[in-house]
Amino acid sequence: MLEGVKFINEMNLKSKKVFIRVDFNVPVKNGVIQDATRIDEAMETISYAKNEGAKVILASHMGRPKGSVKPELSLKPVAEYITGRYFYTCFTEDCIGESVKKNVSNMEDGEVLLLENLRFHPEEKANDPDFAAKLCEFCDVYINDAFGSSHRAHSSVDGLPRKCSEKAAGFLMKRELEYFDILVNNPERPFYAVLGGAKVSDKIGVIESLMDKVDKILIGGAMAYTFLNVLGIKTGKSLVENDLFDTVEKIIRKADDKNMKIVLPVDHICSTEFNGKPEYVDKRDIPDNLMGMDIGNKTVELYKKELSDAKIVMWNGPMGVFESKDFCKGTFDIAEYLGSLGAVTVVGGGDSVSAVKKAGVSGSIDHISTGGGASLELLEKGTLAGIEALKT
Repeated sequence: MLEGVKFINEMNLKSKKVFIRVDFNVPVKNGVIQDATRIDEAMETISYAKNEGAKVILASHMGRPKGSVKPELSLKPVAEYITGRYFYTCFTEDCIGESVKKNVSNMEDGEVLLLENLRFHPEEKANDPDFAAKLCEFCDVYINDAFGSSHRAHSSVDGLPRKCSEKAAGFLMKRELEYFDILVNNPERPFYAVLGGAKVSDKIGVIESLMDKVDKILIGGAMAYTFLNVLGIKTGKSLVENDLFDTVEKIIRKADDKNMKIVLPVDHICSTEFNGKPEYVDKRDIPDNLMGMDIGNKTVELYKKELSDAKIVMWNGPMGVFESKDFCKGTFDIAEYLGSLGAVTVVGGGDSVSAVKKAGVSGSIDHISTGGGASLELLEKGTLAGIEALKT
């Protein structure tokens, strides 16, 4: 995974135009950033390039503008945030074109400039070579520090670095790759995975891949109900993906053949409807009029026991309808337990990351990944489009 990838501290940046692909896809409300974590995490790389005397050009997407200008998805608030908290950052109202060229040509060593949202141009998502060539005009050295976007073969992640001879990963990307290289290629045993979320279909590939890497998989969230249903356990009105029965049956058979344990909920917090009152079901079978919304206390205790001897735990996805105060306890309980566990813990996926932060245990987690989809694809395939583009 790491072979063939250079890192920013190996590059000569002095007086060069250093194009850093960052992930500034942060929530903004009425022009105010609600969570600046992704910006703050990119600062190590940005500050390093600035202090090395580079002309630093930052590029990111925000949201899904679908190839047109959407003022509410402008990166201007990000430039204002960096200027207010760290150092002055010039902002351009486009990411290509003559005005941007002029701004870049006027830059002094150590200055920082942020381009406007790359996705205001449809060519970004289309990985258009002409668009990549225009971005390349601002790039003597290319740095990818956007792990969370590196599974997407877009122009700024794939096309642009393939046109650059000088390219490397930033410090945030370096940390991500080092941890996932251990998980994929050399994990300490026993290595367990905790998977949650709504749909099995979102994680089929990673489940199948993890079966060759981990010693045990614990499943929670709505995806558990498809597994329970296949095993003949009643799941009431719970979300079940009937079209995946054959696939799940094969996964269960493969686990049996490999003597690898798949652990499923033994009790549930249920409701008659999505926004209904919580009802505790003290058994595996869920009554016909109820749907599973969270794992129960017995399941939490079972999962703690199953994880107790782990050397490494990878967690992706909530154990229930995490956004509801009535159905978030299972997710919080698992987060708190992982924070107290002596194992190496790696957490990815927005809800899981949010859970460890809200539980106050983020400081006890060894690695909190900045990429949900990217981390799953890296576990599944062992590489990402953005990683491969750095190797060419």
